[in-house]
Amino acid sequence: MIATELVTAASVLAAAQPKGINTQGLVTFFASNIAPILLAVLGVIFIGRASRGEISKVLTSSAIAIVGLAFIAGAATLFFVGDYLINLIFQ
Repeated sequence: MIATELVTAASVLAAAQPKGINTQGLVTFFASNIAPILLAVLGVIFIGRASRGEISKVLTSSAIAIVGLAFIAGAATLFFVGDYLINLIFQ
């Protein structure tokens, strides 16, 4: 009776292994919740600087933010292109 209980307990423990980390869910959460908040904070900073007359700093910071967004978009594009190439090669 004890041996069958040990086998049953071992099979339950073996079945309860972790599945892994849901990275797609993390990326979706960041893109839908965190990124808009960060962009809103940048907007408030830019509006605050513009109201004080620091237009050159606002334009410089805006250009840097746009270049940063372009790099992020480029990285996402390269991710999808790389995924396409891997699927094309290993089909």
